[in-house]
Amino acid sequence: MDTTQKAVKRQASFCNAITFSNRPIVIYEQVRLKITKKQCCWSGALRLGFTSKDPSRINPETLPKYACPDLVSQSGFWAKALPEEFANEGNIIAFWVDKKGRVFYRVNDSAAMLFFSGVRTTEPLWALIDVYGLTRGVQLLDSEIIPPDCLRPRSFTAIRRPSLRRETEDTRLSVSLCDLNLQEENFHVMAAMCPIPQNSLNSQHSHLLPSQLESDLRFHQLRGAHIKILDEQTVARLEHAREERTLVFTSRPLRINETIFVKINKSNTSRTGTLSYGVTTCDPSSLRPSDLPYNPESLVDRKEFWAVCRVLVPLQSGDILGFMVNSEGELHLSHNGASAGMQVCVDCSQPLWMFFGLHGAVMQIRVLGSTLMTERLGPSAPSSPTSSPNSPSVLCNGVSDPILSTSVSGLLGSSLSGTAPNSPVSMPESPLSHSISGSWNDECTICYENMVDTVIYSCGHMCLCYMCGLKLKKMANACCPICRRAIKDIIKTYRST
Repeated sequence: MDTTQKAVKRQASFCNAITFSNRPIVIYEQVRLKITKKQCCWSGALRLGFTSKDPSRINPETLPKYACPDLVSQSGFWAKALPEEFANEGNIIAFWVDKKGRVFYRVNDSAAMLFFSGVRTTEPLWALIDVYGLTRGVQLLDSEIIPPDCLRPRSFTAIRRPSLRRETEDTRLSVSLCDLNLQEENFHVMAAMCPIPQNSLNSQHSHLLPSQLESDLRFHQLRGAHIKILDEQTVARLEHAREERTLVFTSRPLRINETIFVKINKSNTSRTGTLSYGVTTCDPSSLRPSDLPYNPESLVDRKEFWAVCRVLVPLQSGDILGFMVNSEGELHLSHNGASAGMQVCVDCSQPLWMFFGLHGAVMQIRVLGSTLMTERLGPSAPSSPTSSPNSPSVLCNGVSDPILSTSVSGLLGSSLSGTAPNSPVSMPESPLSHSISGSWNDECTICYENMVDTVIYSCGHMCLCYMCGLKLKKMANACCPICRRAIKDIIKTYRST
């Protein structure tokens, strides 16, 4: 936190940065934040909400790593994740609660949107801000009052009222940050994302497809409430609602090294937004339509493994996308024959269903079929995120930070599968051994003082001193600082020289 108590910056990792306002927020008062720092190696964004618990009476050590779902599962806390596309540096986010307990938000000068509801307004409410994932730093701006007579979403007008503004330093709105006891991280610079060439409007790309496609892939019958199934391989989005439940799933799990080809059958270029996609270990047959949210990013808070991404370029009618998960757990994307590189690392030790969310310009998609790796679309994708300049720097849900130190490959036997419920993902392999990758990194990645002398089981990473390892192991949901895999044990090592 800076000296003005107006700006905060997360010190390390992607979580453990829950903050609060220093005073209660009144009904219809906008809490206004400016995003000052974005860190593209993570996914997920700000979690915003309110609490009826006085933060000055909360022990920082009792705060969980995540506002969602850990903190909101406790009585007196309400929060939700901001959509990732709004988590850009310079954006000003405003959120407030009305007398009915409904929380609204707006981005810059956009219309107000309903965020969530159910907040108890009979008690004092403090603002809750979780500086999470992509969002690394925020600055608190002066608050504003929304007139109570402007109750309809998307028609709010913020009115600056100097008489309602708190001018003294003691009563200004500020945030307080718990002591994380972590040092500034030292990330390696990843390769910049290679731009993907755009195609002309309504052009067809059937010539880019392999000569033979497997045709057994269908859309699952489970779908969002605002999706219409035109046939087994084609779905369309209904246009009557702005915030829509538009998720669809594949009818069967993916095969390793299988490329799925999806065509944008219809788009509306006058609208903003693009296609969401991802993979999950959750069998869609076990879900109900009411389980499917408006925002796909909120699925990562469920107990199953979910990885959610968005296509980062505008999509037009006729575009063809290719999705492939290889044996290393890397999900690769291609767009009209051009490889976009690896998008996310996923847990491929379990069956994975693919899902799509139709947003913005994307009105209708069709599954064209699939093929194995030998007939993949476009040039070969890199086998690791750092092996090619085409690898993106923006990794989506389920990706840990770049590797900060080396570890022993294959140590303690093969890695065990599975991901802790609230950890992003377990990396499929440990990095190369010392003899191949170079010198050891001697600094513990937590205290930055002691020498690394401990191996984490079962991922095999060597990035901690023994004392930090003991402390970390005792924490709830303890996970490796490198790959976020659950810690089963720590083993002290001894070097021969």
